[in-house]
Amino acid sequence: MNAPASADNNSRVLSIGLPTGSLHEATLALFAKAGYQISGSSRSYKPSIDDPELRVRLLRAQEISRYVEHGFLDCGLTGRDWIAENGSQVEVLCDLPFSKVSAAPTRWVLVVPNDSPIRTVADLAGKRIATEAVGLTRRFLEKENVRAEVEFSWGATEVKVPDLVDAIVDITETGSSLRANNLRIVATLLESYPQLIANRTAFTDPWKKDKLDRLQILLQGALAARDKVGLKMNLPEKELQKLIATLPSLREPTVSPLAHSGWVAVETIIDEKVVRELIPTLKRLGAEGIIEYPLNKVVY
Repeated sequence: MNAPASADNNSRVLSIGLPTGSLHEATLALFAKAGYQISGSSRSYKPSIDDPELRVRLLRAQEISRYVEHGFLDCGLTGRDWIAENGSQVEVLCDLPFSKVSAAPTRWVLVVPNDSPIRTVADLAGKRIATEAVGLTRRFLEKENVRAEVEFSWGATEVKVPDLVDAIVDITETGSSLRANNLRIVATLLESYPQLIANRTAFTDPWKKDKLDRLQILLQGALAARDKVGLKMNLPEKELQKLIATLPSLREPTVSPLAHSGWVAVETIIDEKVVRELIPTLKRLGAEGIIEYPLNKVVY
């Protein structure tokens, strides 16, 4: 399969595939924190972005790695699971640990009804399994030396057991939907984060590789800033060592002398969840002018 001649092959434009579906809103939010505003109808295949060197295509996450592999797209953001399912030969640039509701990975799990006699993977020999990830499931069963019938599921997979199939392989993030449907996990096949991937030919182009490197830095910086805040304050210099011992800083705090003798300005980055416990402690140390502020990016 060869990529068609198109504007997307312009050496000064990087074409990128972003996922629709459950990851769509979280992906747009991540790009916004990284500094890229993507706009357009939710039904639009070609949204606009405020960077003339990027061209965005919205696609199902299941398809993106194939289009990247074959050069229809220079790069894309999709799940590690779909790259594995498609067997796509792409350059994996980095993990981007986010999902639609948390920072936890999604999991492909082998599931049966709570009252099923199936307790282990070996118990699936000769049984029927429904899943959207047929290749992933077949390879898992081969590794476990289990022969079972695996059929593709077009959706609503959870309702197919036990009337239509003996087990399913489905994706879960929190497990709440499985519990609500009285289903039990027998095994985990794969944990998956979104990954930033590139076409291997495009990655050898110096301009496109540089653009990808820049994009990777910004996306990783946006994720690193998640759940963190900046904190700055003025402090009596004699209390500085006590503060440093107390402060759970990302790095050593930045300390600068103030014009007023005997005082210093301190600035640091900390997890947002500890701020409410920390600020009263800082006040007891004599800190004044304490300011908490949100972060868009933290680049290590």
